[in-house]
Amino acid sequence: METYEWLKILHILAFTSWMAMLFYIPRLFVYHAEHIENEGFTEVVKIQESKLYYFIGWPAMIATLVSGFALIVVLGGGQYMKTSAWLHLKLTLIIALVGYHLLCGHYMKSFERGTCKRSGKFFRVFNEVPTLILIAIVILVILQPSLWVK
Repeated sequence: METYEWLKILHILAFTSWMAMLFYIPRLFVYHAEHIENEGFTEVVKIQESKLYYFIGWPAMIATLVSGFALIVVLGGGQYMKTSAWLHLKLTLIIALVGYHLLCGHYMKSFERGTCKRSGKFFRVFNEVPTLILIAIVILVILQPSLWVK
């Protein structure tokens, strides 16, 4: 099981990095939206958003998805999927995180173009989405509820 442990380490590190980006970029959007009139400030924020999204977020997301898929394969692939109904819900939440990641890219590009009309208040609420998904994922991974398997 040495391969499994190393894959799990990679998966946890990648997931942690991805979540860090998903937690922080909406906070940058808050600053961007609330200081839109300060062009010098927003130019610095645009650079931070771009570097965070492209150089941390994308590699971390890809590493998370690849290592997660590899873990499923190592654990038995299709047979593991059939007997682990909790994993189906986790994968659904992961798809939601990928969608959130892409939505962050959309907002970042709309700020770059100067077309984002969302408020700082909107982004404060938007920032809570990955936290709620993370809580659900951690509960599923730790408890692996057998209630879902019939």
